[in-house]
Amino acid sequence: MRTQITLYDTTLRDGTQGEQVNLSAEDKLRIAGKLNDFCIPYVEGGWPGSNPKDARFFEIAHTADLQKTRLTAFGSTRRAGTLPREDRNVDALLRSGVSTVTVFGKSWNLHATEILGVSLKENLNMIRETVAYLRGEGREVIYDAEHFFDGFQADPAYAMETLRAAEEGGAHTVVLCDTNGGTMPRRVGEVVERVMGTLQVPIGMHAHNDCGLALANSLAAVESGATMVQGTINGYGERCGNADLISVIGNLQMKMGYFCVPDEKLKALTELSRYVSEVANIPPFNQRPFVGKSAFAHKGGVHVSAIRKNPRAYEHLNPEQVGNRRRVLVSDMSGKSNIEYKAREMEIKLGGNGYDSRRIVGEIKRLEDEGYEFDVAEGSLELLIKKVTGQFKDPFTLESFRVTTEKNRSGPGTCQATIKISVGEEEEITAAEGDGPVNALDNALRKALTKFFPQIGEMGLVDFKVRVIDGRGGTASKVRVQIDSRDPREIWSTIGVSENIIEASWEALVDSIEYKLWKDTKDL
Repeated sequence: MRTQITLYDTTLRDGTQGEQVNLSAEDKLRIAGKLNDFCIPYVEGGWPGSNPKDARFFEIAHTADLQKTRLTAFGSTRRAGTLPREDRNVDALLRSGVSTVTVFGKSWNLHATEILGVSLKENLNMIRETVAYLRGEGREVIYDAEHFFDGFQADPAYAMETLRAAEEGGAHTVVLCDTNGGTMPRRVGEVVERVMGTLQVPIGMHAHNDCGLALANSLAAVESGATMVQGTINGYGERCGNADLISVIGNLQMKMGYFCVPDEKLKALTELSRYVSEVANIPPFNQRPFVGKSAFAHKGGVHVSAIRKNPRAYEHLNPEQVGNRRRVLVSDMSGKSNIEYKAREMEIKLGGNGYDSRRIVGEIKRLEDEGYEFDVAEGSLELLIKKVTGQFKDPFTLESFRVTTEKNRSGPGTCQATIKISVGEEEEITAAEGDGPVNALDNALRKALTKFFPQIGEMGLVDFKVRVIDGRGGTASKVRVQIDSRDPREIWSTIGVSENIIEASWEALVDSIEYKLWKDTKDL
């Protein structure tokens, strides 16, 4: 039987202390619902005594159907010289209405004497009395021993006294915090074993990532006997972040044989990561283990040739097990195997003698030498393969375009684009304005083509990126423009390269529209 490790998510509290992570009370409730669906046992909603937003979150959370998780309120021990029942922060924990509360106290003598300015004895009383009071009010109490590993390094005996104070007060679980994120995994294991031999209550681990070791320290703690791991989705958190629960789950359950969540939930791991990223309005990190877009992406020709025979050759697990997918990239490092794999994936037929593959590889290498990157623009890659193999017919032809920008000192600038295209034997001349030259050109092109291809109206722009390829030319440097577009069914990326940013944008825009038209024709 697998040993169960209890997961404690603090995305909604500790995660929001990270730079650029801002969640409204409604955002937090949406994420809490997703964590509930994923069967995370504990979800820390916030610190109700610290700000109105967290207090409001707990008010509206009572309307949510969170039956698979315990919503938890976070706060500190009582203030020095104050009874717990008279402390406003402690009272806020009770008024939050949740059945589980987490309180943190000081384990490091430096923090007690220099930061709080209290005696070591008073610090112990603050811990013991706060935990006992909350237990007496019928709450499950999780005690977070802040800065425990630093405190243990400075004065092991006193650090252990703080844990015993929490246990004597009635804490259900004591969590050891590597708050500064500077402890090494071997040391974490040694200290956890020492604590396990002293306390009778379950032990947890709360690791920060300042040395890039939050995951390693969490795993080391579990191997030494800890049965709770605290962390955040995607590792969000203060400074360098917290232990990433995505990787914690992946490693503990899929590599080490522990039980964290129901096995069937693992296929939703990628979805969970991306959902939280979307709500937090933070772009997903492509290289994130298990769930990142690049986690199972293969670029080198040797690698692709191998995974075509057996994916285990270059993959530590099947990406579908965590809801991810295998991707083969095409670049100047690619061989025929990459092209043949992508062609099958795109349902494009190639000649059986390898001639088409060699031609495509040669053209890709030539274009990437000029600054193109097809591994980030698969829409343009599909079109390139079709064009090189003679399977693509241009749906329209550019005759000319002109873009003008006017700026005066009294107001914002204006941009206008005039474009002339031909579709078959018919020509169309159209003008449009825009917020900038590229927007004006996009508006004019869409306006001209909608008459012939009304489905263009369901396209939308997702992202527009410009990158200087080599800055030595100053403002005359060659640039790469990447455009992400979408319709109701798909998102695709296209690319353009030129010393002229308008021309590069034009290339990417045309590829985007041509891809849409070709895709719709293919789907008929």
